[in-house]
Amino acid sequence: MPRTGAGAGQQRGRWRPRLDRPALVALLLGLAGVGYRLFLVLDTVPVSNSDEATFGLAALHIAQGREHPVFLYGQRYMGMAQSYLAAPLIAVAGPSWPVLRLPVLVLYALFLWLIHRLTRRIGSPWFATAIVGLLALGSERVIRDQVTTVGGRPEVKVAVLAMLLVVVGLARGTVRRRRLAVGAFGLLAGVALWSDWLIAPYLAAAGLALAWALRRELLGWAGTLLVAGFAVGIAPMIRDNLVAPPGQDSLSVLRTVSSGSGAAPPWSQRLGGGLLEGVPLAAGLCPVDGCARWQAWFGLLYPVLLVGAAVLAVVAYRRATGRRDRVAPVVHLALLAGAALTLLAYVRSPLAATDPLGNARYLSVLQLSLPAVLWPLWTAAVAGWRGAVGVAGRLVGALAAAVLVALAAGSLVVTVLFVTAGAAPGRTEERHARELAATVRAAGLREVYGEYWTCNRLVFNTAEEVVCGVLDDNLHPGQNRYPAYWWRLARAQRPGYVLAADAPADRRLRELLGDRAGAAQLAEVGGYRVYHPPEPLRPWR
Repeated sequence: MPRTGAGAGQQRGRWRPRLDRPALVALLLGLAGVGYRLFLVLDTVPVSNSDEATFGLAALHIAQGREHPVFLYGQRYMGMAQSYLAAPLIAVAGPSWPVLRLPVLVLYALFLWLIHRLTRRIGSPWFATAIVGLLALGSERVIRDQVTTVGGRPEVKVAVLAMLLVVVGLARGTVRRRRLAVGAFGLLAGVALWSDWLIAPYLAAAGLALAWALRRELLGWAGTLLVAGFAVGIAPMIRDNLVAPPGQDSLSVLRTVSSGSGAAPPWSQRLGGGLLEGVPLAAGLCPVDGCARWQAWFGLLYPVLLVGAAVLAVVAYRRATGRRDRVAPVVHLALLAGAALTLLAYVRSPLAATDPLGNARYLSVLQLSLPAVLWPLWTAAVAGWRGAVGVAGRLVGALAAAVLVALAAGSLVVTVLFVTAGAAPGRTEERHARELAATVRAAGLREVYGEYWTCNRLVFNTAEEVVCGVLDDNLHPGQNRYPAYWWRLARAQRPGYVLAADAPADRRLRELLGDRAGAAQLAEVGGYRVYHPPEPLRPWR
């Protein structure tokens, strides 16, 4: 009997793994995707920034035993799992952007492997290969979410896929230690929720799928281990929230961040930002600077695909008998519910209308639902290709195949454009950031003031040889995520200033220095000016 999946074979008494053709092609595509991202990681593409540097500094502090943060410095809603993963590497190799990003790259590889396994179990082998091929591609928006250390999304996607694989194994009876598997499900859910609240819709949907698979089993030890595992996973967040000042707990902070300021934009603008910009950007169909009108087609089609896939899953569930056969449509429905709730939560926020380009990253978790969203197109295309349907069915199949080809071709074109031209500005900016760090060190400066997007990246690039206090455009205290740096600057006798040339903060400093501005300026490099006045200028005092 031919093999239908990856397995193992015996030849001359030796065991060796054996892959069928779809699995082998998926492996090659996955290796290409990982290799593409490894090349970008080693080249520090996409460009680093101060948010990512904050995770890197936290990893450095963890490696040195100085800090054990629960949330990202300066906020209480983004878990630090990525910093803890990077800490051992930084302890050995020292702080650098490739070292910081390597654990996230491993999470991407694990994501590909798990989504392939899940798609084979709820779809078909060649469909799983196609999903891996699509996810191996990557525009700048997609790559930034997959290889930069900015918290949350890479690890929570891995957690959800592992949880759904547990559900499939429990329903089909392929999991031997069922109670331990349920406990692991709870642990993954707790860690994921601590790491990034955005995954909550998928966790709720996966939890319902687990309840369907176990039913009365949850009333015994399985339920106890589920709750215990979840409590262990979410314990860091609970502990931090118990000691948080009033209004600084995770829910309050998230409510403030997501609500925005000013009057709420109308639903039409939020839907437009979410569907016409957010969904195509998250799918990798647009460059990072936005979608052209013709690139927004997938966003318009996405709600239709969600509804069509849900109807198909319900029909498949009604036709199947027993949990073993019904678990596939149940998992499809869980993935579709997670996508729908995530999209609904996104378009409810004013940020979907006010800054769709900057906030499309919050829809990156929709990649989890790709196997469920595209399954109706795949089944229609395959049925039409095999001639198993009538004329109308073949027409529908041809249209479905055209949509799949357009999706793959669009992703490929944007990926090629990013690699060949889109990455160049980031490489230039990264080189300037390194030159700036070298210039500041060579000048003998160890305490400097700067803007938010300058400070922590400078500190990380100098491995904390230079510390930086954040100022706003008026040279007043800005968003200082790590207060220890600010207090060290407060004690500095003669701090320097590193400011973007001709930016508001730079103009304000030159105004305060007056005729001394030229003498105080040490260098101008990469669009930044480095100053070292004879006495500190702290206008907020």
